[in-house]
Amino acid sequence: SSPRQQQRRVRDTNESSAASKGSAAALGYTRDRFLSALLPRSSRRAPLIHRLPCPARLRRCLVPQGAGGRAGSISLVFSAQILSLGAGFDSLYFRLKELGLLGCTVVYEVDFPDVVRRKAALIEELDLSVPQSHGEPCLAGEDYKLLGVDLSDLSRLEESLKQAGLDPEAPTLLLAEVVLTYMENSRSDALIQWAASSFSRAQFVLYEQIHPEDPFGRVMLQHFSRRNSRLHSLSCYPDCQAQRSRFLQRGWEECSVLDMNEFYSRYISADEHHRIQTLEPFDEYEVICLGGAGCTHHLPDFDFIWLAAFPVNPAPQVAGIISASACSVDAETAGLRRYGHRSALIKPHMILTTGGFGEHDGQHRRLHELHLLIKHQGMWRAGSVHLEEPGDTWGMSWDGRLFHTMTCLSGNQALVMGGRTSPVNPALRMLQLRFAESRQISAMGRAAVVELAVLRHVENPTGPRWRHTATEVRHQGQMFLFIYGGRSAVQPVLGDWHFLHLEELSCVQIPVEGPLPVGRHSHSACSWDGGVLLAGGLGAAEQPVGSVLFLRPTERGFRWQTVETQPSLLPRYSHTAHVHDGKLLLVGGVWLHSPSVPGVTVIDLATGLCLEYQIDTVSWPLMLHNHSSVFLPDEKELLLVGGGGNCFSFGTHFNQRPVCLDLGSILAGH
Repeated sequence: SSPRQQQRRVRDTNESSAASKGSAAALGYTRDRFLSALLPRSSRRAPLIHRLPCPARLRRCLVPQGAGGRAGSISLVFSAQILSLGAGFDSLYFRLKELGLLGCTVVYEVDFPDVVRRKAALIEELDLSVPQSHGEPCLAGEDYKLLGVDLSDLSRLEESLKQAGLDPEAPTLLLAEVVLTYMENSRSDALIQWAASSFSRAQFVLYEQIHPEDPFGRVMLQHFSRRNSRLHSLSCYPDCQAQRSRFLQRGWEECSVLDMNEFYSRYISADEHHRIQTLEPFDEYEVICLGGAGCTHHLPDFDFIWLAAFPVNPAPQVAGIISASACSVDAETAGLRRYGHRSALIKPHMILTTGGFGEHDGQHRRLHELHLLIKHQGMWRAGSVHLEEPGDTWGMSWDGRLFHTMTCLSGNQALVMGGRTSPVNPALRMLQLRFAESRQISAMGRAAVVELAVLRHVENPTGPRWRHTATEVRHQGQMFLFIYGGRSAVQPVLGDWHFLHLEELSCVQIPVEGPLPVGRHSHSACSWDGGVLLAGGLGAAEQPVGSVLFLRPTERGFRWQTVETQPSLLPRYSHTAHVHDGKLLLVGGVWLHSPSVPGVTVIDLATGLCLEYQIDTVSWPLMLHNHSSVFLPDEKELLLVGGGGNCFSFGTHFNQRPVCLDLGSILAGH
């Protein structure tokens, strides 16, 4: 494409970014009345886009928010200049001005000339009290300069800034929010080096994408490739260390880098966390965020929170690689392009999948269809499901719930509990399923019919919840279902538990001793040795949990105890888990502050030895969260079904096919 076409695509990103910021401000995520003025036609974006730690919240930590400011924030009296590169329709100057925080600071904004013309026209139309003097695409006041210059033309940029009054000797804060990545690397590197050599005292804050190699990054790259808008920086600077070296090699004396998960957890207060949680319903916790870098030049006494040292979890030592192969079954025919569902082995080599959100007839929606996988002659094939219902049921095959539990019980039965149909509409009834005999309807055995009967509809005695667990336990010779944790429309994290008597379908009180575990959702739970193994999850303030707990049977009831691991288990959530021969297998999930993505973790429950295994890649992005998994002990195979999620503004990703993991090598001898 021509340079002019490339510039137009880059300019289009300003429209998208501004619309997202305006939507977040309209709902109260940021307090910015000027965004809505500059973007009167901004449409509402998805909650996920609102919730991500955006540059606007980053800048709230760079500058004080009131007379007292906040500890660790810089004083704009010391920062005489702010230079915003590729500023677009950003409203930083107007917010600072209204709050009386500029002092003697002058704000310089630079962007393409046509973007500047449009912004200048809006400012004039809205009469935002900027004294104006015009030359080339420009709007200038005493403490605000808006310049129309292509950032790749450094000589023109330097001359325009000089004419506008920029002082190279004054303390300067440079901002670049997802800007440099759209420039060719030689030009963006030259800009970074120019900034280091042009200012005697300066800081450069960069905010852009990292980790193009992980599943989310691959989806992101596919999105920008379809738009013919390349992210140049990712090829040479794919991670935090590469970004750090980028600046240090171009004249910057110090550089610290942290991803936005780290920023969000460390610099968004508990009160702000709570405020954000109350703004709108949200239930998309699995997205990984962007990265950022902060660099200084000749400012050893400049107190700036971005430059603190941050402990980051190192990449776990990999004990081996697990072979992975995509199943040949057509995932659309099998209805397995979905997430938030549940799968269970209902008979040997027969897997039932229920609920979730996915693709059906080319549309994305909550799924009402139950689907079957059957293994025949070593190959997984799609089967058929016939659902039988008594005449007094509610008249639908499935109510479209997701994030529920489906626990297989004795007697060819399963109990479905909890889930939701939306973040404000929990599924209120329990469903009990019975699996009748399957009937072969093909000479090749590629299809079968399983009859399912909804036996009863009763109110859920444990209260509305989803992202919880339900695990079978034994107490005094009777079987119970142990329901733990989750979240609800009212409580973002639940820490209660219930024992459901499986014959009476009512809750009973059973004594539980030991220290109370922290509340969590999106954790895993497995039956083991008469009790329950609980691992990981997402806790309060949306922080991952790294503990493994055992609800151990006692004479009176049960007792919580911690399973110590060596090395310590990296905190994670949205994974699945299985127990085999005294080994706890944690499959996939999401963890933060580590450069890799989770594969399969094997914990020896006798010794506590914790080993991490990577999963061999398949030809498409394999997202191992919001998935389900079924362990086949005889074959030592693990079948991964579905998975994926909403990938920020890049679209919804569904894993294309079920994936089979060969665990024979890591479970050999066990």
